[in-house]
Amino acid sequence: MGDVVPVKMPKLTMAATEATFLEWLVEDGAAISEGDPIYTVATDKVENEVESPAGGTLRHGEAEPETDYPVGTQLGTIETG
Repeated sequence: MGDVVPVKMPKLTMAATEATFLEWLVEDGAAISEGDPIYTVATDKVENEVESPAGGTLRHGEAEPETDYPVGTQLGTIETG
């Protein structure tokens, strides 16, 4: 069995302490590769697609669209292997 890699809210700007989770770009349970865009987030200054930190199966967490989360909050996981 593979490892579980957390998918976390990134720090988009130097001053950012939180960001808004906008949407998943990949369905729950989908196979993804490292570097694939998997979700979008925004601050008042920037909107970004966030790339997968690993390849495997994406599992959505409890992240709700249009909701603010602190930097580092776990949004989902990737099951590797």
